[in-house]
Amino acid sequence: MKKEQKQILHRMPAYSVYPLLFAVFFNMLVYFGSRCIAGGWHHYNIESPLDRRIPLWAPSVVIYLGCYLFWAANYILIARRDKKEVCQFFSADFISRIVCLAFYLLFPTTNTRPVIEPDGFWNRAMLFLYQTDAADNLFPSIHCLVSWFCYIGIRGKKEIPVWYRGFSCIMAIAVCMSTLLTKQHVIIDVAGGILLAELCFWIGKQPAVWGAYKKVLDRLT
Repeated sequence: MKKEQKQILHRMPAYSVYPLLFAVFFNMLVYFGSRCIAGGWHHYNIESPLDRRIPLWAPSVVIYLGCYLFWAANYILIARRDKKEVCQFFSADFISRIVCLAFYLLFPTTNTRPVIEPDGFWNRAMLFLYQTDAADNLFPSIHCLVSWFCYIGIRGKKEIPVWYRGFSCIMAIAVCMSTLLTKQHVIIDVAGGILLAELCFWIGKQPAVWGAYKKVLDRLT
């Protein structure tokens, strides 16, 4: 590994601060902003018969809520890479949220949540989740989208230890499964999140796309 690559991986470059902060801000704006706008609109239920056969497994709420630490760790890890890769990744992240916003406003979805009795720790944890997170903004799943970004953002990067790349893949899959086992999402939401991440990641690598993002970033920094 080149010396400069090692240095980048062990510090936060100044050019990564704005992309990181904006990614967090824009994600919240899309998620909560669309809810404020379309919260009272008609929502479509796109559950399939297979979705209704998937059981609720309350302990999976740990993965569903704990994934925020995984997101933070991997986004920071990706932000420590060279400027080109940072621009490619965060331009893809931005585009994906634009697509999410379009779906949340033009095709708002919901699902049917199970009735849970407030007995036992895990059931109470599930009820807390349901009370704090409404059954909307489901397709595509941002949980699956961001988790898959966390994996593909370091996929094939030899500078990242093999074990951590493997862990990130397993964790991303586990988060996707948790969205189904908590009954927060349905299968098509999961597929949509993963496919959108892959598509936007490819788009972000196009010179015209990441180059435009770099120009804006250069003006800010």
